[in-house]
Amino acid sequence: MDGILQHETRAHMASDLLRYAYVSAFAAAHDRSPRGALEFPERLYPNHKNWSASNHFIDRFKAQRWNAPSSTITSHLAKDGHYFIHPDPSQMRSLTVREAARLQTFPDNFFFEGPGGAQRRQVGNAVPPWLGHQIAGIVHRLLN
Repeated sequence: MDGILQHETRAHMASDLLRYAYVSAFAAAHDRSPRGALEFPERLYPNHKNWSASNHFIDRFKAQRWNAPSSTITSHLAKDGHYFIHPDPSQMRSLTVREAARLQTFPDNFFFEGPGGAQRRQVGNAVPPWLGHQIAGIVHRLLN
């Protein structure tokens, strides 16, 4: 049973890597991510019930772009990286914890604790430090 599960996991991972490469290459060529089944090759369709049944999840796979603001970093980063795909098609991966933290304006020396999933949740659940600083400045001015 373990061998079957490992094989399925490797196959799933390989298909995600191909999707990541496609999404980031599409974004580089079109300056946006592909929109669901309408702009995905059928052979790259994920095995999700809601993929082609509706257009509710047309942005399930999203590449960040070098020349645009990033997506809002959310705690969903801990579940999968489909919405946080690295912009370089040759890398075929989602953003690292450190890259996501940089987008959230955390300094590079900020330490996140625990395993990778916990670190991703910490980044995704956090108020970006620069935003917190800006809000604190406004509150300080209002109180004075």
